[in-house]
Amino acid sequence: MPAARALTASEQDWLRVRSFLQAHRYELAGDAAGDYPAGRKVAGTPLLAAPGWQPAVPVPLRDITLEFTAGEGAAPAGEGPALAGAAAPLPERPDGTRYPRYSDAVRDLAAPAVFENRPTYRLTDAVLISGLAPEASRLAFTRGRYFDGVDTGEAAAHEYAALRLGLRGEHSPACLRALIADPCDLRRRPVNLAISTLTLRLDQATGRASFLLHWRDPAKVGHAGGLYQVIPVGVFQPSGDAAWRERRDFSLWRCMLREFDEELRGRSEDYGAGPPDYDAWPFARRMTAALEAGQIRVWCLGLGVDPLTYATDLLTVAVIDSRVFDELFSLAPRGNAEGSVLAARDFAAHVIDRLVTGEPVQAAGAALLRLAWRHRDVLTGLPRRPS
Repeated sequence: MPAARALTASEQDWLRVRSFLQAHRYELAGDAAGDYPAGRKVAGTPLLAAPGWQPAVPVPLRDITLEFTAGEGAAPAGEGPALAGAAAPLPERPDGTRYPRYSDAVRDLAAPAVFENRPTYRLTDAVLISGLAPEASRLAFTRGRYFDGVDTGEAAAHEYAALRLGLRGEHSPACLRALIADPCDLRRRPVNLAISTLTLRLDQATGRASFLLHWRDPAKVGHAGGLYQVIPVGVFQPSGDAAWRERRDFSLWRCMLREFDEELRGRSEDYGAGPPDYDAWPFARRMTAALEAGQIRVWCLGLGVDPLTYATDLLTVAVIDSRVFDELFSLAPRGNAEGSVLAARDFAAHVIDRLVTGEPVQAAGAALLRLAWRHRDVLTGLPRRPS
């Protein structure tokens, strides 16, 4: 919440741009996508991708090799002080100094309910290729922090919003986006990876599937507030700061398990003094057993970058047999810690078209829905039905 004091004129101007950004994220993302070639966009949506990020067919999650190199704070080529200073000048505080980072201004002036600089696995390289040896698909990481992405991606989105408002100078340096240039170049900026999962409840008896969407409450989340998104979605990160968490949690599946439990079952993100014991945790054991039995099938459909905020998402689909889904989850609409889980929708072409073209769906979610429908026969194992 904003500090209980009088705001400077500079802080008030910054808040006006921030409010405009929060209220118009969907439209701004669509406009920002226009700055990039059509060939870089995923499935006709605003989401951007680099060569090697869109496999021709879905890749089983288990076939993606993960690599980790320690070294938090090591700046890739093109980053470092140049990027850190590009978003300046930031708002001026009452003592005449300026906020050193965009995340500092958000924390003091416009913090959502949860806004913490938690550790992350920072993406440094990515190749997703189908049809070859399983090890051909790989993701490489080092140590990162959540605010790394806020200080570049959200700052770049703020810059774009300021330009749309016609502001120049103090609140629109117009250089951060130019310095980053290609947001799909992982060498140009720190990249925190989110795992975005479209969850399909598949009824084998009827051959029909349904899915849930999440409305992200801007008062509760620091990113993509006011937009619809697939569920669950979470930053790929350890469950805490301790070194043993970093090692034990370095798994796409384990990160997804925590997000399923938090967003669809209402569990807190606070896992206490130690990391989750995935072998003893009943929910994790049941999900993993279902995965090994083929009752849950998890696929990766690609990787993409939001053209406004540079948020980077691994696009995944979890197909869960109806009996397992109904045992562990619910299709009923309800609130959660980050917004609202909306009523279930049929997984059908006309439903997806209406959502993607007529509703404020986050770019990653829109691309994932389109790709999932394109590959529905592979994902569900069912013959194609008329659209």
